[in-house]
This record gives sequence, structure tokens and C-alpha cells, in this order.
Amino acid sequence: MHDLEADARQLQEDLAVSLKRLKLNDLLERKKTLDAQVGAPDFWNNPQAAAEVVKQQAKLGRRIEPWQELQQNTDDLLELIGLGDSTMQADLTSQLSQLQSEYTSRKDELKLAGPHDDYDAILSIYAGAGGTDAQDWAQMLLRMYVRWAEKSGLEVKTIDESAGDEAGIKSVTLEIAGPFAYGKLKSEHGVHRLVRLSPFNSDNLRQTSFAKVDVLPKIDRPEDLEIDDKDLRIDVYRSGGHGGQSVNTTDSAVRVTHVPTNISVAIQNERSQLQNKETALTILRSRLIQLQMEQHKERLDELKGPNQSAEWGNQIRSYVLHPYKQVKDVRTRYETTDPDAVLDGDLDPFIQAYLDATLGQS
Repeated sequence: MHDLEADARQLQEDLAVSLKRLKLNDLLERKKTLDAQVGAPDFWNNPQAAAEVVKQQAKLGRRIEPWQELQQNTDDLLELIGLGDSTMQADLTSQLSQLQSEYTSRKDELKLAGPHDDYDAILSIYAGAGGTDAQDWAQMLLRMYVRWAEKSGLEVKTIDESAGDEAGIKSVTLEIAGPFAYGKLKSEHGVHRLVRLSPFNSDNLRQTSFAKVDVLPKIDRPEDLEIDDKDLRIDVYRSGGHGGQSVNTTDSAVRVTHVPTNISVAIQNERSQLQNKETALTILRSRLIQLQMEQHKERLDELKGPNQSAEWGNQIRSYVLHPYKQVKDVRTRYETTDPDAVLDGDLDPFIQAYLDATLGQS
């Protein structure tokens, strides 16, 4: 029984370290605040705001409760072991094995303990240098992320899209919703490089194309980031389109500019000017949060010294289809010789390698 008790105490100690890293006490305080809001007599006076609070309450519960249950079951097991009943040893050993297995599988969540990791994500793709090839490359990346999201059980909504001149897309913005969507997709933020034989020139020459991917946490609650109305310039204009019945005939497109930073967001996907304005404000808040995080990272880099490499480099990953096949992440050095699988949405190994590499960094 002595070895069994030692193993159980080790699990208890490991759990304590993990719960500290998870900032369980902070999560419990946040949930306590939300619980108080839900219990208020006038809570449902504003149904839209109330529904959002309930959603956040449920999300926190799903994150907290499995850890609390694991901690309680480990404490209960130690009490049973302390009774010293040798006839129960086989059963207690089995219980400990189950708890250890659950802890191992749950440890992956510790890689997603950032302040916005459990938020939905706003992912934008912009064609870069390379003309039509780059616009086609942007379309390929769009398909890759949509396929990955579908395989991961996440929901995808197109917020805005601009078609390419001959093929592909110039840009697209997606909302990807589901558990830890931002925490998983933040690894994709940066420039993606493609090398292949071009299907868009008669000589079928090798072509290098670039596309930029921006990933933001979706900050859709105004209280998460207060913006002074005096700092905003809002312009409305007529939505563009390719013709036909779907072209808007009213000034429903909206451009919101944050004057102090000169960050601008233009949305024309919805028919309603109000909907476009709300979507633009959500993306603006998200970009301002991202700016704060990047400025914080720069300050940390200054403190750590010049040998620390920047997290958001000019090129984070290369996809080579010719003269050989390889996808390689320049930050983690993770690579594969099966680019077809990656472009079909097999991104989890790259995401895990990034989370492993950044685990423990602030």
C-alpha cells in the first residue's frame, strides 16, 4: 500500500501545480461573479446580454468542473488508501490508474491557459506577393482552415470576402467558434509561403507565393475592451459586388477607424448597416487586444535580451510542392513530407508543436 499511497500523493502534488497554472482560483472568482449576475432579479431584462452571460457561465463551468472533480476524487482516494484495507488494494490501484490517465489527457488544457485562449477566433487571410498565384494560394489556405475546423468540430462563418481578379481570393475573414478556437489557431498567425509549379503560366514555371494570416481572439463584449466613442470615425458607403439581385442598393457597408491607432475595419457582408457596424466593432476590439498583446511581447523581448527571437516572424511556415514535398514550420522545426494532408486540414501536429514550444512562456 505504501507505493500506492506515494503514487497517489504524487498525483495530488502534480494536480496542485496544474491548478495553479490553470489559475483555478481566478476562474472560480469569474464564475462567482457571473453566478451572482444570473441570480439577480432583473437579469433577464436585457435578454441578449443575459444570454451572453449564461454562455460565459456555461463555458467556465465546463472548464472548471472536470478539474475540481479530478481533485476531489484524488483526495477521496488518498483517504481510502489511508484506511489501510489491503483487501481493497486491487480496486484502489485501478482507481488510481484511471485518475492518472484522466490527468494525463487533461494536461493538454494547460497549453491553452492564455487570457484569451478559450475565446472564439477571427481569422483573416490576405493574398501577398505573387499575383494570381498568391490569390489562389489564399484560397487554398481558406480551404485548409475550413477543413481543419470541420474536423475539429468548430463552426465557421464567413464575415467578409473579396474575390481574386482571375482566380482565388484577395482576402477573406472568418469567424471560427468553439472550445479554445483562438488558443489553437493563434499558431497560424503570420506569413505562409508556397512553392509549386504554377498552373497560371504557360511555361508551368516554379512559383513562390505568399499569403498573410491574421488570427485574433473574438472580443465581442464591449466590457472586455472599452473604446471611447470620440476615438472612432465611422463611414458608410454602398456595398460592392459582382452584379445581380444580391447587390445592395443602400449605403449599408461600414468602415470604422480607431483614430489614435489608425486601425481601420471595413465590413459589407451583411445587408444591415447596424449588423455591419457591430461586426466591424467586434473585429476592431479584437485587433486592439492583439496590438496590446504584441506590445506586451515586445516589452518582454526587451527584458529578455536581443537573442530572443520574435514570435511573429515574416514567414512562419513553408509549403513546398515542387521539386520535393515538404511542409516545415520555421519556428518549431516541425515538418512533414505530406503537404496534401496538411492542405486537407491536418494541422493538429503543427498546432501541438507550437503549443509545446511556447508552453511556459508569457
